[in-house]
Amino acid sequence: MPGRTQVLVVDDDIRILDLLAMSLRRDKFDVLTATTGEQALKLAYKEHPDAIILDIMLPGMDGFEVCRRLREMTEAVIVFVTAKDETEDVVRGLRMGGDDYIIKPYAYQELVTRLTSSLRRRTAGSLPPVLKPSGDVLMLTDPSRRLVFMNGQAIQLTPKEFEVLKYLLKNSGKVLSSDAILSFAWGPEYIGESRLLKQCIYRLRTKLEPDPSSPIHILTVRGSGYVFEPEPQPIPAH
Repeated sequence: MPGRTQVLVVDDDIRILDLLAMSLRRDKFDVLTATTGEQALKLAYKEHPDAIILDIMLPGMDGFEVCRRLREMTEAVIVFVTAKDETEDVVRGLRMGGDDYIIKPYAYQELVTRLTSSLRRRTAGSLPPVLKPSGDVLMLTDPSRRLVFMNGQAIQLTPKEFEVLKYLLKNSGKVLSSDAILSFAWGPEYIGESRLLKQCIYRLRTKLEPDPSSPIHILTVRGSGYVFEPEPQPIPAH
């Protein structure tokens, strides 16, 4: 596993937290640590870790709720590591968006093996760089440059425009709530700032849609949020 793989470890037991962090660093992972769900959410937004090892029994916000909120802002691998061994807990954790569920006590090497396997699966299933909506060719390029190409023409996006578009494309065809998009692109503290998102969507449509006043790809779903449609939706006959 490359040394630059960053892992966020979340556990309120300092002894376990320090021991696991030390072992992961020894295996060439970059490690961040948090003892509460609130700390974990802030670090995940700021640092964008590749993977998150998450305990369930945390003070205040439990691991299930942390996972739910993380999934609104990140596609990092999430591995639950917990003493809760009931079947319903395992099912709940996976349904919340967890990639794996390991019950304490466990062998450290098992954790690393399952973590790296989840990372490989997530990488293999990542979004292809080119989509072809309605004959247009839309390509995301290096995020550091924030360029997209539409029919061969380079279009510069702002950092937030790029993040919003990336999230919509990764969830193509799926309706995303405004809060989910805000949390992913701006951070959880911006949940509820719908006007901010509306302005960003307006700018994206202006840059990418053939007719921004009648969008065919970045669509508003009234009362629900937004969806990216790779193919224009037919207008129903009256």
